[in-house]
Amino acid sequence: MKNPFNRLALRQRGQGMTEYIIIVALIAVAAIGVYALFGKTIRNQVAGLAGEVAGTGSSTSITAAGDAAGTAAKSANVDKTMKSYGN
Repeated sequence: MKNPFNRLALRQRGQGMTEYIIIVALIAVAAIGVYALFGKTIRNQVAGLAGEVAGTGSSTSITAAGDAAGTAAKSANVDKTMKSYGN
């Protein structure tokens, strides 16, 4: 006869793994959304940082990052409805 506590432990371990997978998936979806909104800004900031570390001028990358951040902020404040889908 099998021990019923072993089955319970296996179920709980499976439940914990399922919850972990759901949390990781939600974090991934959130990260994709943030990157879609602020991707250009992040790329330009990293390019500016790399230029500063390398010792070259990075004012163009920093300016581009500021412009991209402004554009992202404007697009985040726009009310989106089904009428404006695709615009």
